[in-house]
Amino acid sequence: MSPRSHHSAVWSAAIAALALFAGCEAPAGVVARRSPGYTAQAKQPQATEPRPGPAQGAGAAVPPGAVTQMETAASAGEGAWDAERLMGHIRQLSSDEFEGRGPATRGEELTVAYLERQFRELGLEPGNPDGTYFQNVPLVGFLGSPQAQFQVGNLPLPLEFPRDYVALSRKMVPETQVLDSELVFVGYGVVAPEYNWDDFKDVDVRGKTVVMLINDPAVMDASDPTRFDDSAFRGRAMTYYGRWTYKYEIASQKGAKAVLIIHDEQPAGYPYEVVEGSWSRENFDIVDAQAIASRVEVEGWLRNDIADKLFKACGQDLSQLQQAAKQRDFRPVPLKARFDCKIANRLRQVQSKNMVAKITGQGPRSDEFVVYTAHWDHLGRDEKVTQGDGIYNGALDNASGVGGLLEIARAFASKAHRPPRSVLFLATTAEEKGLLGSKYYATHPLVPLERTLADINMDGLNAWGPTKDLIVIGMGQTTLEDSLADIARQMGRELRPDSEPEKGFFYRSDHFEFAKRGVPAIHFDSGDDYLGQSPEYGRERKQAYTTNDYHKPSDEVRDDWDLSGAIQDLRMLFRLGLHVASDAGWPQWKPGSEFESVRLQMLGERN
Repeated sequence: MSPRSHHSAVWSAAIAALALFAGCEAPAGVVARRSPGYTAQAKQPQATEPRPGPAQGAGAAVPPGAVTQMETAASAGEGAWDAERLMGHIRQLSSDEFEGRGPATRGEELTVAYLERQFRELGLEPGNPDGTYFQNVPLVGFLGSPQAQFQVGNLPLPLEFPRDYVALSRKMVPETQVLDSELVFVGYGVVAPEYNWDDFKDVDVRGKTVVMLINDPAVMDASDPTRFDDSAFRGRAMTYYGRWTYKYEIASQKGAKAVLIIHDEQPAGYPYEVVEGSWSRENFDIVDAQAIASRVEVEGWLRNDIADKLFKACGQDLSQLQQAAKQRDFRPVPLKARFDCKIANRLRQVQSKNMVAKITGQGPRSDEFVVYTAHWDHLGRDEKVTQGDGIYNGALDNASGVGGLLEIARAFASKAHRPPRSVLFLATTAEEKGLLGSKYYATHPLVPLERTLADINMDGLNAWGPTKDLIVIGMGQTTLEDSLADIARQMGRELRPDSEPEKGFFYRSDHFEFAKRGVPAIHFDSGDDYLGQSPEYGRERKQAYTTNDYHKPSDEVRDDWDLSGAIQDLRMLFRLGLHVASDAGWPQWKPGSEFESVRLQMLGERN
């Protein structure tokens, strides 16, 4: 389960740097149980009969009455939603038999077979034009054994892997070495011309090890120090400049030898144990020789208290430097220390699989698509664990999302009449390794992205009962939200924005790979306002999951789960997809979204 909009220049620069229904009942139709447009002027698409194109959807993605009519049609064709059936998918996919669904393992083989069987039983067509239900994703697996230490003058500061740090190399060679490399603190490591921000200034970091803070600068308003400056990095919310992927990219671009990100639980949104569990085991990357050659030698994370100890040994105060790094005039600070790191890599090339099925639309718009995504993979099993539980079952993350994908596919398959546009159901691989399956699909699409109207992504469903609300991650990005808001109102619910935009959830799941290539995408989280519960209940359940279960073997099905809330959300997402598959207009990025210009360019080139 690896948000925010700002001016389109942000994205250009980053690229350059590389129900509640009436009353208190369970949602209608749910078998609920507790269980142990484009706005530019462009030529219209040609078809055998006149067909609305993206320009006709401009400013009218949700025409008056359109969603209401769709809602009536949807209600007539959904069939029975079954929370117990959804639970069955989750139990099977997250069972010990599936061994945590690690890519290129027996767990993948079982998962792929299960999904293909489900697709066939639902009567879905193969989603790959070659007639199969899968897309091969060529990956290289690498399992590193690092040894590292800092040297401060004559004082060695040894590091214990993975307790103190994690480090890996994507160079795809048996051994990587970084020796006697000067350490330089570069603040947040951000180069953002549109914000007049450059953490590197004129300092040459080639061959050096750069140390960075997580996230992007939290700049306060000069006239009111209690408020964020919304003109700088979108204030409280995080931009792509705050993602660890960007930090490794900019370090590579600057010619650094190694990069260490200081982990801080509060801004990161997860404890260091998540980093340890994710990055200290076999990792994967897409086979791409050119991209691999340009990467920094060593990519790592450093635990916050270890970083504090290092800075003190160098005569620096980390907390003071963190405050200094929030200013535009910050300059890199040499730490008067050296970094040594050797990584022995065990390498293998593998073919993992995205699983894909479809329902072909009726009529001349059947070559246009709505895509639903959910990643099937999780973290597999930890072979180093010989006693106790070493299987990362991934029940909520993301067996629940895959189960939801199957339930939405069932709802479409049960309709007597297919919508005008086609619907693609994509279960991606290696999301937990850096959104790799969706990245591969977005660069090797099975249907053209310029004919893909939307991606609706599911990554962790609501397991704790019905809510009055639904959280949209990165609200304000796309007109898909307007359509979903109409649907929510008809179902007695409401949409709310993410309450923690500073944690950058918009950039942490598969929809992001569609978004950065211009396809309008929407991602959601379960609501916070639970029916019959205290106002704090939802946030407390989410926090408990993040602290105790996220990316840990304990992410398993619980006896107190109530999936009626998940069914409630899935019905909304089904109706959203049906609306997009039926409506004359096209979803659009809203003005100011960093993804708008990419979509406009894509559609302009098409026409």
